[in-house]
Amino acid sequence: MNKSQTSFMAGGDPHLAPFSSMTDGQLRDPKQLVGLARAIDPEDAPERLASGLFVAESVNVIDRALNAGCVPFAVLTDRRWLAASEVLLEKVCAANPAAPVAVVSSEEMRSITGYEVTRGPLAAFHRPPEPDLAALLADAHRVAVLEDVTNYTNIGAIFRSAAALGIDAVLLTPACHDPLFRRASRVSMGTVFQVPWARIGSARDWAYEGVAHLREAGFVTAALALADNALSIADTRLKAADKLALVLGTEGDGLAASTIAACDWTVRIPMHHGVDSLNVAAASAVAFWETRWEG
Repeated sequence: MNKSQTSFMAGGDPHLAPFSSMTDGQLRDPKQLVGLARAIDPEDAPERLASGLFVAESVNVIDRALNAGCVPFAVLTDRRWLAASEVLLEKVCAANPAAPVAVVSSEEMRSITGYEVTRGPLAAFHRPPEPDLAALLADAHRVAVLEDVTNYTNIGAIFRSAAALGIDAVLLTPACHDPLFRRASRVSMGTVFQVPWARIGSARDWAYEGVAHLREAGFVTAALALADNALSIADTRLKAADKLALVLGTEGDGLAASTIAACDWTVRIPMHHGVDSLNVAAASAVAFWETRWEG
């Protein structure tokens, strides 16, 4: 830790002192970011952070974010990745000539990020606006609904399967974690920037409002859950549906009983050798493939 960092941690700057105890969640809050920008440089335009920021890691993920139209804010890269990142950095500069690019040593990279290992450059981007839910559903035939999924690796893996297997959109309940979180976007191989996504429902019991919204858009809803009366995922009615929403539950507890009751069908993947269920990411891939739309 250098002297300036030591001074900051000791509360040397009264403007920055309030930020020293903030959680990651607070620092992702656009209002907090604007306050931080104003404290660091009151002469600058702190409103540039009003939409919030997200961090993308690796050449592939950053490239897909750029291709999706995301606007870069700043880039941090280890010197040893500079040659391999040359084309990418040219794209960053073309997308936002004002975005600074910091090139540091491996030791400095670890010190700045707090990570022992990173998979390439890190880029901060302005968060894009969230698509309108009704517009997203209008032309979709297959959507996945994630209820309260909080594991970033699972979220990333679900998005990767959704992109590969033809899911038109992913919908997230209010308690579901952020697909743009660094680990989620990295595990997704950047597909979080290719598959459109939006939030659905406005309360923890999202299904009362959310399932009704899906029905109004013409969707049949299928809850993946362990139930004796559940349809097999191979049931021909699922694949035959013109507009199908597959609803997947959180790790461990699965879907809420109220969500299962609100959906049109309950569906399960047949199991063998005494296994009762699959991880939500694995289950999503099976469900996406078995119910794929071929219209």
